[in-house]
Amino acid sequence: MSAEPYDRRTLLRARTATSVMFLLFGAALGAWTSRIPDVKNRLDLTDGLLSVALLAFSVGAIAGMLGLGRLSDRLGSRSVMVPAALLEGLLLIPPAYVGSLTTLVVALFLFGLTHGTLNIAMNANAIQVQSAWGRPIMSSFHAVYSVGGFVGAAAGGLLARHHVGTGTTFVAVGVSVLLLASWGASWTLPEASPAAAPSLRTAEEAAAPAKTPTARLPLIFLGVLAMCALVGEGTAADWSAVYMHDNLGSSADMAAGAFAAFSIMMTVGRLIGDRLAARLGQVRLVRVSSVIASVGMLGALLVGHPVAGIIGFACLGAGMSCIAPQVYSAAGQRDPARAGAALALVVSLGYTGFLVGPIVVGAVSTVTGLPTALGVPALLVLCVALGASALRSPGNPAGTPAAEGFTDRPDRVHGEKG
Repeated sequence: MSAEPYDRRTLLRARTATSVMFLLFGAALGAWTSRIPDVKNRLDLTDGLLSVALLAFSVGAIAGMLGLGRLSDRLGSRSVMVPAALLEGLLLIPPAYVGSLTTLVVALFLFGLTHGTLNIAMNANAIQVQSAWGRPIMSSFHAVYSVGGFVGAAAGGLLARHHVGTGTTFVAVGVSVLLLASWGASWTLPEASPAAAPSLRTAEEAAAPAKTPTARLPLIFLGVLAMCALVGEGTAADWSAVYMHDNLGSSADMAAGAFAAFSIMMTVGRLIGDRLAARLGQVRLVRVSSVIASVGMLGALLVGHPVAGIIGFACLGAGMSCIAPQVYSAAGQRDPARAGAALALVVSLGYTGFLVGPIVVGAVSTVTGLPTALGVPALLVLCVALGASALRSPGNPAGTPAAEGFTDRPDRVHGEKG
């Protein structure tokens, strides 16, 4: 639970503010990805040179997660989240105006650095809000992120269709991000007082050598679980349409429908994920979700029909929707006083899976063919089910919702009826 009590109005505002941060986080990234082809064409980049620029963003994001994201523990998640959100809007703009590959690499590295920092800070803040709220709400934040990504990509695509320049697009989205971040900043949850912070940890936890390699092993394992899950998300984004079109012979529209089904079911799953977490507990929910994702995708690969392919990717999205939010939540709950450091490790490992997964699938496909290679993420997400017991906190060996400190009553917020 939270170290300090908050009234219902404060909690509702805090949840809204954190949701806004997840929304703008997704919208900024969605807007950028939608106009990558325009940036490539304007600078006359080859696919290889574009990959270098995109790698700069990824390196910056990981650096932000592992480095600056940890500042959330020292300064407070709110103190890091708000400036990072403002910078997210500002640093979205330069990639549209740079004049060379070198300046694009620098611009994308800085954008990625801010993006990674915001990722850790907003997740740490979400865990703080969830703790004060008194029941699982982590999935709802990630659902808002998914919606933000769709809105940003849709806005970028719509403006491109009407021949609006990339610079104008990024300025419009960037200013919107700035306005949202400025508005949400005033509603964010106040930081716990320094005197209250030690109460978040037991005496045994405070005395434990938390930074020893042995103490980090549970977090590393949670990071590996996140990595196994996010391999599937990266693979769906990069290979679903290729598999549908080249291997199953579907039309271009139907091929695009596979990733659309994946994205829609992931959003739907996250919208109902909190209620499921409250009723089932984190461990059981992750196990069930992993089995749905794995069995659905493997079954579709065995059938080898376009309709089955869409259903398979839909199952993959539905099953994966609740895994990352619950893994991140479990990581932050292990030691709320160091949630930023825990999330920095777990989220960065998960993000690595998102980046490397499609490359691994592509490499395997050159030997076995794409249908067999797509079995890799399906089997990896099944491994998450086998390791789901790692989500149990030390104080909750049973892994039950009640022992996790949450109630399955949706009308209760910090002991009050809605």
